[in-house]
Amino acid sequence: MTHTQIDTISIASEIPYQEPPNDWKRYFSFSTDHKVIGIQYLVTSFMFFLVGGIFAMVIRGELMTPESDLIDRTVYNGMFTMHGTIMLFLWTFPSLVGLANYLVPIMIGAKDMAFPRLNAVAFWMVPVVGVLLMGSFLVPGGPAQAGWWAYPPVSIQNPTGNLINGQVLWLLAVAISGVSSIMGAVNFVTTIVKMRAPGMGFFRMPIFVWAVFSAQIIQLFGLPALTAGAVMLLLDLTVGTSFFNPAQGGNPVLFQHYFWFYSHPAVYVIILPIFGIFSEIFPVYSRKPLFGYKVVALSSMAIALVSGIVWVHHMYVSGTPGWMRMLFMLTTMFVSVPTGIKVFAWVGTIWGGKLRLNTAMMFALGGLVMFVFAGITGIMLSSVPVDVHVNNTYFVVGHFHYVLYGTVTMGMYAAIYHWFPKMTGRMYMEGWGQLHFWLAFIGTNLNFLPMHPLGLQGMLRRVSSYAPFPEYIFWNNIASLGGFLLGVSTLPFIINMIASWMQGEKAPDNPWRAIGLEWLISSPPPVENFEEIPVVLSEPYGYGKSEPLVAPSHSHSHTLTLDLSTETETQDAESFVDG
Repeated sequence: MTHTQIDTISIASEIPYQEPPNDWKRYFSFSTDHKVIGIQYLVTSFMFFLVGGIFAMVIRGELMTPESDLIDRTVYNGMFTMHGTIMLFLWTFPSLVGLANYLVPIMIGAKDMAFPRLNAVAFWMVPVVGVLLMGSFLVPGGPAQAGWWAYPPVSIQNPTGNLINGQVLWLLAVAISGVSSIMGAVNFVTTIVKMRAPGMGFFRMPIFVWAVFSAQIIQLFGLPALTAGAVMLLLDLTVGTSFFNPAQGGNPVLFQHYFWFYSHPAVYVIILPIFGIFSEIFPVYSRKPLFGYKVVALSSMAIALVSGIVWVHHMYVSGTPGWMRMLFMLTTMFVSVPTGIKVFAWVGTIWGGKLRLNTAMMFALGGLVMFVFAGITGIMLSSVPVDVHVNNTYFVVGHFHYVLYGTVTMGMYAAIYHWFPKMTGRMYMEGWGQLHFWLAFIGTNLNFLPMHPLGLQGMLRRVSSYAPFPEYIFWNNIASLGGFLLGVSTLPFIINMIASWMQGEKAPDNPWRAIGLEWLISSPPPVENFEEIPVVLSEPYGYGKSEPLVAPSHSHSHTLTLDLSTETETQDAESFVDG
């Protein structure tokens, strides 16, 4: 193995190098440490994930019978709206931002985010969003009932006549969430562009960093449209303007353009970091370099570019002219090209590798399988004839949830298990993790696969009662059982995380013998991550190669060589390289 001698660059800091603090109270305070903020995001978002999951199980309980006999229709509409809103604005976005907060500065060799105080303020807006949404259950008329998309004219109705109502609180919550996301986007883009370690050019960044970078660029360009639409809708609802009110000459379809111009690219904001997670996990547990690293990196930017010209495929039946349908059918289908590049690269990485099927790898593989299925149905929905046929049916719901749960949530679980030892300094319990995976994988498919035949048979979405056809009842019962199983699947995860964090086996600095800057430092990391900023020498994912990732230095030289004597598995030592 070559050992290139390069003088590392030491960067002076006002705060001396410190060991990681052990006081749990710091997670409840206004901290500017990106790692503390990352865990604050993750834990807070998971709490709301549980709330959104409870609403989902109530919805599935209602749909077990054709009659609306479990809860009142208005309560159902409120829970339906809040389920989607919470899962998007309080689970997927914050959890992914939390993971990126924790990992990106370490992965690029930085000591913190570019704007630490802005980072903290962005997080503390999230609980405010949660309080507004949950508080809407207490106002007259209850929470918003127009769905998480809030289409007018339904969303500008105010039967109670109160200025403070569920829809107003919903709009305020979404606006605050948007401000938080813009703050985060500015912070991430600045950090990645300006704070990379010496030697880390763009084509030496991990794919997860590329994915976060691409996603946050989408946020910067897309969020203003949603914010403008939300403000106009709020004015229609409160002061009587007529932007979207058809009774006063407004155009409700215009809101759909504002909404989907951001909200479809938002799907890529969510899914791109998950693609980054897959790209980090598969090489580690296959012991192979990532296949086509540079092409995979550029494909993230290609997705970000194309994401801005696909939104009209949500509006094929909204009076969209034929030429526009054809144009956006083609652009939507084109997204499958850079996405397919990633899938083939992951398969190429796994193929012929020395696979280690631990919990993180299982969740990543499960998420990949379900994403491929979601991609197939997504291509179907991009086609105008198919979309017109199944529009507003449960086929669309099934596709969407295979993306949002089957891929995003499974990918998040993979990430949490993979980086849990780094975050906590403890090992999780593998048996509980495997139980969690199989319950979640089976539950996901039982819940969302039946929605596809339901939609093809004509069952409408967004309803609390339906025609008592035997096939509707059968598939809805299967889906509901799967939904309840998904609820149960969170229990072994919660037990595993709490017990392991409190009393788990001590984790070594690099338990997976992975390559990456985050694995060169202690578990959990010190306050400022690196005593000396590393100098990067090569591309990431150098499994099986004789290239060191960073230049040797006194502070982290002990982490450059993997200790094969501690490996408990009988794998070929030649497939492992410097960490």
